[in-house]
Amino acid sequence: MTRVKPGTFFESKLWKSGLLHIAGLDEAGRGALAGPVAVGAVILPNDKTFLSRTLAGVRDSKQLTPREREALAPRIRAAALTWSVGFASAEEIDAQGIVCATRLAALRALDGLSLPPQYLLTDFRLELPQLDISQTALVRGDALCLSIAAASVLAKTARDQLMCELDVCYQGYGLGKHKGYGTQAHRSALERLGFSPIHRRSFQVRVHK
Repeated sequence: MTRVKPGTFFESKLWKSGLLHIAGLDEAGRGALAGPVAVGAVILPNDKTFLSRTLAGVRDSKQLTPREREALAPRIRAAALTWSVGFASAEEIDAQGIVCATRLAALRALDGLSLPPQYLLTDFRLELPQLDISQTALVRGDALCLSIAAASVLAKTARDQLMCELDVCYQGYGLGKHKGYGTQAHRSALERLGFSPIHRRSFQVRVHK
């Protein structure tokens, strides 16, 4: 499969208009059966030469191996003007629904930035209508836009690390391997053990007890 290389086309148009703090946002864990949903937020510097050299390997996190993501994450954090990852718990997902919970995680990520963003570039379905800030949601944004791709990598690596930590607390589900997604091994563990406190009961996983 050919890898699409995300660029700074969308950021450059905004930089040229005088907006320098452009936050890219993307999520990880939306479809998982357990654990939180995570949203990364990244503001990159207006320096295309620097970014093309420093973040050359950054892609949509789904196109990268775990080893590639782990190698790229510290490079993204070092290159960014500011970055943050926000979470919304399984309990919040059950109470509010996945769409609202993902937006809550995005708001927490934005609150964690040290610079206030002047514009948001988000992956499709991650619009934040409650904010009075201009924004554009891009279809396949994590494949096309470098800021969104960088946010995707940070969200994925932060969530994966947290799921490995939760695997120690909630043993038997294999959370460190499948990160809470609906693999056959995870579903089989649910058959044996039932739901843990970090499972999303609203996702209506069929468990026979």
